[in-house]
Amino acid sequence: MKLTLDNAPGANLVRGYSAQGIRIGEQLLTHSCIVTAERVVADFPPQSFAEFTVEHLGLVLGLAPELVLLGTGPVQQFAGAAMRAACAARGIGLESMELGAACRTYNVLVQEERRVAAALFLR
Repeated sequence: MKLTLDNAPGANLVRGYSAQGIRIGEQLLTHSCIVTAERVVADFPPQSFAEFTVEHLGLVLGLAPELVLLGTGPVQQFAGAAMRAACAARGIGLESMELGAACRTYNVLVQEERRVAAALFLR
């Protein structure tokens, strides 16, 4: 699916996604990543949501978001109790959704100038 929203000049927006990759601006990523309005972390270690751990979540939280979106691949999966607790302890929201919904939600939140970080997984 192609997304063409562009009300946040200079911000990283998801332009499209598929089972093969995620296009952020002009950059096509073919693996998991973290994205914020200001930064793209393309060398995010877990290659699937199943590999995602609390330690990986720490990389996301280090970007100081007010909300973390987890794009869990083609189907919605949920973060474990330890991840939910780590976010709750810092007063950070945590939402899990399938990849497409996470990409669309991320773009809306960036345009609202919210401090959102999305960890996006193709699988």
